[in-house]
Amino acid sequence: MRFGLFGTGPWAHLAHAPALAAHPEVEFAGVWGRDAGRAAGLAAEYGARAYSDVDELIAEVDAVAVALPPDVQAPIALRAARAGRHLLLDKPVATVATEAAEIAQAVEDHDVASVVFFTRRFAPEIAGFLDDVVAIGGWSEARVDHLGSIFTPDNPFGASPWRRERGGLWDVGPHALALVLPVLGPVAEVTAMSGERDLTYLLLRHGSGATSRLTLSVDAPPAAAREEAVFAGEAGVRAVPPALWKPDVALGTALDQLLRAAAGGPGPECDARFGATVTAILAAAELSARDGVRVRLDESR
Repeated sequence: MRFGLFGTGPWAHLAHAPALAAHPEVEFAGVWGRDAGRAAGLAAEYGARAYSDVDELIAEVDAVAVALPPDVQAPIALRAARAGRHLLLDKPVATVATEAAEIAQAVEDHDVASVVFFTRRFAPEIAGFLDDVVAIGGWSEARVDHLGSIFTPDNPFGASPWRRERGGLWDVGPHALALVLPVLGPVAEVTAMSGERDLTYLLLRHGSGATSRLTLSVDAPPAAAREEAVFAGEAGVRAVPPALWKPDVALGTALDQLLRAAAGGPGPECDARFGATVTAILAAAELSARDGVRVRLDESR
C-alpha cells in the first residue's frame, strides 16, 4: 500500500516515518509539510518524494498518515477520505466536534479504512490489559492521572504551539479517554474544571452508570508529573500496567490493523468514529470548564 506522510515535526520523525519505512507491506511514497525544506529533508532520508501540494500527494497514494496539529490534520483527512484514501490519523482527530464527525462520516460514505493513533492503545501490554478487564466486567469507576511537563528544553514537544494553546485536555486527554471508554462505555455527561497552568479536571458519568475522574496536564511541575490509571468495581482494583515507550513499534501495529481493515478484515477499535467520539467529549469538557456548566452528551455515542 502506497502511503503519503503529512507532517515533518518530532512525531513524524519519531513514529510515522520510521514505521512506514520499516513495514514490509507499505511503500513510503511521499512527504508533505508546511515547511518545504523540512519536507525535502525527511523525504530524502527515506528515499521518498517531497510534495508541495496536498492534493497531488493524496492523488498518488492509497493511504495517508498524518502527523500534524489537529486543526491542520482535519481538512486534509476529510479531503483524503473523500478521495477514497485510507486514513492513519493522529489524536485528536480535530478540536471541533462537527469536523471530527464529518471525517468519520466521509470514511463510512467512501468505504475506506481508518485508524487513530492513540499511542499506548497499540502497545501489547495495554491492549492485553484492556481485553482482560473488559472480559471481567463489573467496573463502576476509573481514575486517570496523566500529567506531563513538556515545556522543558529537552522535550521536543514543548515547541508545539497547539499544545501550548490547547494544553493537557486536548493533548493527553485523548489518551485517558482511550483507556476509559472501552471499559466503562459511552459518556453521557461531562463536568470539567480548570486549575493552575493548564490543569484540567474531568468528571464523567457513563451511560452504564459508572463514573470516571481524569486529571490532565502537559505543564505540571516536573516533580508532580505522573501517569496512573486505575479501574475499580466488583472484581476489586486493577491498575493499568506501564508500557514500553516505542512509538514507531506501536505505529507499526496501527498499520497492521489498517491494512487488515482495508483488505476486508475487522475494523480497528480506534477508528475515525471512535476519534470523533473522543473529540465530542473533549469539546464538551472545554465548554463545561469555560462556562461552569454540566454538559450532557448523546448516550448513543
